[in-house]
Amino acid sequence: MNHAHILLVEDEKDIADLVTTNITNLGHKITVISNGNEAIKFVQDQGKNPPDLFLLDRMLPGVTGIEICKFLRMYSETKTKPILMLTAMTSPEQIVEGLDAGADDYVTKPFDMNVLLARVRVLLRRPAPNSKETLNPASIHNIRGVKIDTDQCKTWIEGVEIELTLSEYKILCTFLKHPGKVFTRNQLVEFIQDGPVHVTDRTIDTHIFGLRKKMGTRSNLIETIRGIGYRIIGNE
Repeated sequence: MNHAHILLVEDEKDIADLVTTNITNLGHKITVISNGNEAIKFVQDQGKNPPDLFLLDRMLPGVTGIEICKFLRMYSETKTKPILMLTAMTSPEQIVEGLDAGADDYVTKPFDMNVLLARVRVLLRRPAPNSKETLNPASIHNIRGVKIDTDQCKTWIEGVEIELTLSEYKILCTFLKHPGKVFTRNQLVEFIQDGPVHVTDRTIDTHIFGLRKKMGTRSNLIETIRGIGYRIIGNE
């Protein structure tokens, strides 16, 4: 996507100005809103033409970034749009809360602008769910009650459809396509980021934590290989 429309919801003017300058230099259009309620109204006013990417501060006047994220995932026009959360909250529990709300990725404050722009590029490269790029003749993968359909980008646990973040979905796809294979954290980073964007081992551990939580009784299928990484236990 050469010219995207990005909505930045950020109440710190210095950060908003800096991000705006750098996003504009990439050739994208950016709209900045400092209040959560106003952001939701803006999205609804766009009708069938919502922004292509959302950058959400977590702590905002009005509704929070978490609440905006949940709204975007429920609203029909934005439910598949990528969301990047900006947050000064760095504990695993706080990060998982943002991912569970529907964020595809996060950047912690203070952040390196090059890292933020790299994350923006990755999310804008993501094909739409109905894009031909997502089609695969062998689209169904099912292991012990954990099922994904890569054509529809849907996931089921014991027949019940669940919602995953983009990163969680990519990790689960990787596991189910290669049952029993051990993946290092660095390999998983490259799979979920479409390239060597710098994230820490702790980031992968956080995604795995969130994925296991959503898998419920099937969470034990994801096995930790101490000192190496993770794998999903294959069918016997």
